Amino acid sequence: MPRLHDHFWSCPCAGAARRPSLQRARAAKPVAELGDMSAPVAQAAGADPSPRGPRAGASGRANSWHHDLVQRSLVLFSVGVVLALVLNLLQIQRNVTLFPDEVIATIFSSAWWVPPCCGTAAAVVGLLYPCIDSHLGEPHKFKREWASVMRCIAVFVGINHASALDFANNVQLSLTLAALSLGLWWTFDRSRSGLGLGITIAFLATLITQLLVYNGVYQYTSPDFLYIRSWLPCIFFSGGVTVGNIGRQLAMGVPEKPHSD
Repeated sequence: MPRLHDHFWSCPCAGAARRPSLQRARAAKPVAELGDMSAPVAQAAGADPSPRGPRAGASGRANSWHHDLVQRSLVLFSVGVVLALVLNLLQIQRNVTLFPDEVIATIFSSAWWVPPCCGTAAAVVGLLYPCIDSHLGEPHKFKREWASVMRCIAVFVGINHASALDFANNVQLSLTLAALSLGLWWTFDRSRSGLGLGITIAFLATLITQLLVYNGVYQYTSPDFLYIRSWLPCIFFSGGVTVGNIGRQLAMGVPEKPHSD
């Protein structure tokens, strides 16, 4: 004897009632498959499923940029301290620069404040050069390798050493050092920003030195340019170009500072 539900499912009206549910199930299956396929595509495109992804990435880039800035500052500060100790020692031994006896320290017979001041100045100048290049849209690409930077440092040390030699007069020495300083810029820099920054650094450093000597902090023997030697701006100019090249070399491959929206 046939069961009651067999008769019910064999009825035409029951089949008609079942067909819409089967059609809905078949239509939902491709939609689910498309949803499953969208996840790998989104991952391949680099989409971050987390809403905090872009913000976290920007924060990570900012932290990396600040970390690199601190590292470059420390390197430039150390370079400035070493150059100050070595070059100032030469000036003192040749009796070009005279410090009062009460301020002379035991390290290289130099005043204690000279190395940290020169280190700070080197850090500022070395960071300023690549920053100005970036703002002007003129990246410095001339002789960008460490071998060229080391040669530039050697020439700068040679110019500083020449300032302590005996010349017939200070004018002849100043003209010679000016030509050597411009030659250093032309050989290792050749950028308008480098020339402008070098002249600005020489002017400001010379003005500060005039004030220090005027107030009796130290003095120069045989001054011929107010209270200092006339060749001193040449030393500041070549030093600025040298430290600027070191800062540019350290900044190679460093991403620009991220801008916050």
